[in-house]
Amino acid sequence: MKWNAWGDPAAAKPLSDGIRQLLKAALGVDGSSATEPDPSQVRLRPSALTDEHRQALEAIVGAEHCRTGHLDRLLHAGGKSTPDLLRRNGSDIQDAPDAVLLPGFDLDIAAILEYCGNHRIAVVPFGGGTSVVGGLDPIRGDAFTAVISLDLRRFDALHSLDEVSGEAEFGAGVTGPAAERLLGERGYSLGHFPQSFQFATLGGFAATRSSGQDSAGYGRFDDMVRGLRAITPAGVLELGRAPASAAGPDLRQLLLGSEGVFGVITRVRVRVHPTPETTRYEAWSFPDFTTGAAALRAVTQTGTGPTVIRLSDEAETGVNLATTEQIGEQQITGGCLAITLFEGTAEHTASRHAETRAVLEAHGGTSLGEEPARAWEHGRFGAPYLRDSLLAAGALCETLETATDWSRVPALKAAVTEALTTALADSGTPALVLCHISHVYPTGASLYFTVVAGQRGNPIEQWSAAKAAASQAIMNAGGTITHHHAVGADHRPWMSREVGELGVQVLRAVKATLDPAGILNPGKLIP
Repeated sequence: MKWNAWGDPAAAKPLSDGIRQLLKAALGVDGSSATEPDPSQVRLRPSALTDEHRQALEAIVGAEHCRTGHLDRLLHAGGKSTPDLLRRNGSDIQDAPDAVLLPGFDLDIAAILEYCGNHRIAVVPFGGGTSVVGGLDPIRGDAFTAVISLDLRRFDALHSLDEVSGEAEFGAGVTGPAAERLLGERGYSLGHFPQSFQFATLGGFAATRSSGQDSAGYGRFDDMVRGLRAITPAGVLELGRAPASAAGPDLRQLLLGSEGVFGVITRVRVRVHPTPETTRYEAWSFPDFTTGAAALRAVTQTGTGPTVIRLSDEAETGVNLATTEQIGEQQITGGCLAITLFEGTAEHTASRHAETRAVLEAHGGTSLGEEPARAWEHGRFGAPYLRDSLLAAGALCETLETATDWSRVPALKAAVTEALTTALADSGTPALVLCHISHVYPTGASLYFTVVAGQRGNPIEQWSAAKAAASQAIMNAGGTITHHHAVGADHRPWMSREVGELGVQVLRAVKATLDPAGILNPGKLIP
């Protein structure tokens, strides 16, 4: 991934004439791109790791796997949120880990955690580096003498594939594409495709409770996890003995969503399925978001079984953000665009497609055929690249997400939209607030917002104020502070309202048991 942008520089999305016209007309942004700094110009806080500590850590992982160079530290200085990228392109001195370690074995990690616990060195586990909520910030505070980034890239193997049970065990550093390639060679697929798919790792998916775009068919990543191994400062947790158990609370749930604050996940055992024989596509138009949301609710409560089902609101449909290839160009439909996709055997996809089609038609949907759905699939990992170009052109662009019960969806959507537009208006800019439903459940759905405005004053402070207003609106309207982006540092102030003070005490008790020195990913998750 590029040091100051989302991903592969070769996949960058220059702004089209349509987008530039939209920016100027709607937001007063002229669209001229800023000069990009060279990574050597970025000022990082000098490494605080002493020679003694560096030599001790080198003795554990090998000198070639203990890196203190400028670019290594810069590439691990945080995640890929809009504030992260704005900071990286700024001129202020930036925090960065004092060293990057690349362990290759569980014993290496155990030794690193023991050493760092004894010498007050913080440890930030690092997978693909795609966090958008401050989950990788190298926070040391006053409690630690230094902070290291623990890069899991060498944990990159498929350890086993149980074709009878439909389970595979991977190293935590395996990326989404690598998992699909390794499984595909044997005729299997995991089917987890979040927008971070191209770069994020299976360990990261587990640690953040990731939800992929195929969640309607295959579930969230935490639904897929059958077992995992985590190295903690207090010892090793090996969890998940059977498909289901009544042997007390499911301790896997302590690690799923733990964001590296309780332990370092090194292996993940997941449910897999045979590579689908066929895929069917169909896009739909609904007259308005309320009608479309009711149709999606009917589909999921009926259980017709699409692999993908999602709905863009009027604003997102109007600028074609759903397809990403023609953003700002001609409008697909005057209403709201929905996408459906079905995978499996020819017979199974045909039956599920027909049943879903009948439900959507009965609830006011008009078929648009295959092409918009195929266009969405083709460009579904491209939106973050557009954000890079928008930021460079002087626009402010970021996303946030939540989830709630079906009965609260309209009020939650309205409240968040109002909070964002008001906060950004107060900073001196109008805002485009776009929304889609991308994950559905029998009792509720997620809402994913994309916000575009003009950069005014200090854009990091500008976005922080807007995000705080939106977060307050989410909590007041009965939503969750995060559906799949995780907590990190950004959502941490809201965790007391999310789980209650007693819930926070439970999290702190787990932390004290597994990580008594508090070295693992400080400043994240737990208030």
